[in-house]
Amino acid sequence: MRKLLPLLTTAPHAGGRSALTCRYRCGDACFHEVPNTSDNEYVGDVIASALSRRSMMRAAAVVTVAAAAGGSAVVRTATPAEASSRKPSATKVDGARGLRFAPVAPNTDDKVTVPAGYEQSVVIRWGEPILRGAPAFDPDKQSAKAQAGQFGYNNDFLSLLPLPGERGRQVLVANHEYTDEVLMFKGYDPENPTREQVEIAWAAHGLSVVVVQEEHRSGKLTPVNRHPLNRRLTATSEFEVTGPAAGGALLRTSADPSGTKVLGTLNNCAGGTTPWGTTLHGEENFNQYFAYGSSATDKRYGIGSGATERKWERFDKRFDVKQEPNEVHRHGWVVELDPFDPDFTPAKRTALGRFKHEAAQPRLTADGRPVVYMGDDERFDYFYKFVSSKRMKKGGSRAAREHNRTLLDEGTLYVAKLTGDSPAAEIDGTGKLPNDGEFDGSGVWIPLATGDVSHVPGMTAEEVYVFTRLAGDKVGATKMDRPEDVEPSPRTGRVYVALTNNKDRGAAGKAGADEANPRNGNKHGQVLELAEHWDDPASDGFAWRLFLVAGDPDDPATYFAGFPKDRVSPISCPDNVAFDPHGNLWISTDGNALGTHDGLFGVATQGERRGELKQFLTVPTGAETCGPIIQDRRVLVAVQHPGEVDGASVEKPASAWPDGPGKLVRPSVVAVYRKDGGDIGA
Repeated sequence: MRKLLPLLTTAPHAGGRSALTCRYRCGDACFHEVPNTSDNEYVGDVIASALSRRSMMRAAAVVTVAAAAGGSAVVRTATPAEASSRKPSATKVDGARGLRFAPVAPNTDDKVTVPAGYEQSVVIRWGEPILRGAPAFDPDKQSAKAQAGQFGYNNDFLSLLPLPGERGRQVLVANHEYTDEVLMFKGYDPENPTREQVEIAWAAHGLSVVVVQEEHRSGKLTPVNRHPLNRRLTATSEFEVTGPAAGGALLRTSADPSGTKVLGTLNNCAGGTTPWGTTLHGEENFNQYFAYGSSATDKRYGIGSGATERKWERFDKRFDVKQEPNEVHRHGWVVELDPFDPDFTPAKRTALGRFKHEAAQPRLTADGRPVVYMGDDERFDYFYKFVSSKRMKKGGSRAAREHNRTLLDEGTLYVAKLTGDSPAAEIDGTGKLPNDGEFDGSGVWIPLATGDVSHVPGMTAEEVYVFTRLAGDKVGATKMDRPEDVEPSPRTGRVYVALTNNKDRGAAGKAGADEANPRNGNKHGQVLELAEHWDDPASDGFAWRLFLVAGDPDDPATYFAGFPKDRVSPISCPDNVAFDPHGNLWISTDGNALGTHDGLFGVATQGERRGELKQFLTVPTGAETCGPIIQDRRVLVAVQHPGEVDGASVEKPASAWPDGPGKLVRPSVVAVYRKDGGDIGA
């Protein structure tokens, strides 16, 4: 039986997370046995087909071809000699365009710290009313009905979309990943939660849609309460199941014999914004909400054999796997929401596979088909993509919107296999660069399923979609160090993957270092850069390199794309990624293992300053930086789980943010902007 850690444990946790965060966010995932016990050595028709002669030739030649043709598949990195010859600017604040700000120093201050010349404001807090009839937040009188009309808890992914016809207004969409009941309720007894507390937590999960008004002279945003587009989706809202697995035997329950209607979305982490104006939301650590798992597939997905932390199974049998063995299969998907249509039932898109989805970010092929990149946030799990078989229709007509809302239901699901180009002896697990000066190589996309056709011997298509992790095991996908958020560059098409950490890399009985995951006992993580063959997102192969190997720049086992390490900020545990209008990559962190607070960083991806990384902000005590959005005049971040420190409670808060001493600590969305109204970092 899975045993929960005691609340006040002082055992070391992954990265810099507190035990409290690990307990409520992911069910202590890093303290349970790694779900992936496969040896991933599979030789058969699937891998033989994926590793065709054509694919292998492409993989071997892509770097050379791109360089010779002047293409953008791979960006040349400066040699160490060239990097060391770069001279600092004579100006006080230099940097790549978009990164011209004085970097924030690492700190442990209980506040959001921003660069000199910038200011900040809270956009919206947990509990603020957004629907008509919802009351003002009162922690002493909170109810499930009130929470269902209020902004949810632990905001993560953010999307900010223009609102046509309403000047100065935008639509903010937010994920609400999980609840920390110890910090929500006075006198909370984790062994005996009340029904009201459980129903409040159900209502605090899910998604929020809220229209915000822009202040003309600054980057400040203010919620527009009771706007017709404002919406809450919770753990009890209805969702539609679509795609090739919808209606299948594995998704049917006693409450839904059709296998097409699900109550709730759980543990929504990061997400994506589509070119057709919808948002995508990844259901991540859904496993922790389900009790009494027993099957091999339950174990592969981390479903515990005992009671859950929150005890929801006492109040609804759908969370008891013994009573409803298929309910857990109805979570772990990518959810699509149309924030401009309040009547649209959000859809769980089964064609994108079921695993711990950190995020899902699409781009388009030359002929207009969406390609979605996805990471499975687990130690030693995989990196995926989905290629649609349908083209996006342009325009805002109703017919176009309805067509585009079907794009993610038909296509092919793939998993990645990466191969390094350096001798194995040069990858020693310390993070020392191989003799060619880079961690890099080639890769192939192995097809798993297309519609109702499985490409994995021994598995039906339905099994591939519902048990996607097992399909990846069978075809020998590359075990990664917690692939989290993924973002294609809108300028170059290169894809950036945040790999947060993996304390078990190289441990006894576990996979050791490889060129894509080059450090054993990896505390700080890395960022991988991927270039599809011939710049075609639908191609069957790619080139890759590690763009960043995170940690203290003074540590020789770090790498910043060849940029001088005495001119970068320290960074640990990359999590969410986003691009600014100048093509710089922005990285938020989760669990900083360097002893300081998490933050948001910008890094140049092109030009002579490629690899120049600067810290833009830090978040308060116990908090994580999530959901970054970088616009011309504004940066938005979701400050998640502030005050989530071991031993903290409502009665004994570890943080006074955002409203000061004596007030309840509340996860919130923050906007940062220049005092003079100018562009960010310009």
